[in-house]
Amino acid sequence: MRFVDASVFFHALLKPRRELQAHEIQMKKSAQKIVQRINQGEKVGITAVQISEVANLLESHRSSETARKLEIFLIVSPNIKTYSVTKNNLIEACKVVEDYKNNKIGLSDSLSYVVMNNHHIKEIYSFDKHFDVFNGIERVIE
Repeated sequence: MRFVDASVFFHALLKPRRELQAHEIQMKKSAQKIVQRINQGEKVGITAVQISEVANLLESHRSSETARKLEIFLIVSPNIKTYSVTKNNLIEACKVVEDYKNNKIGLSDSLSYVVMNNHHIKEIYSFDKHFDVFNGIERVIE
């Protein structure tokens, strides 16, 4: 099982406000293929925090009906394992933020990294290059 980052849903589902460059078009197509595989039953993991990130962004950029459908899908789909976040996870993530401060790693990405390590998950679907700095984690973009 792979983890899935909120960035996949952002790239797949948000409508661009400007004309995209060639590499951005390819990223969007890759993200849409990943989301399609998840929709068809590919097993992935995600934290409740990333689900909230996706929901917040979609609620502000898409119709409330579209946002609600995706939120329900992410929450109830049997192929998406939602990992709870504990206070200890957050404390560990804050340490990761400090350890990687030169790379400007945020709390959300650090939290994903902590949860992935705690559950021995080594791959993440993500278009966020911050994951490239973490040892033992492979970022997958297709």
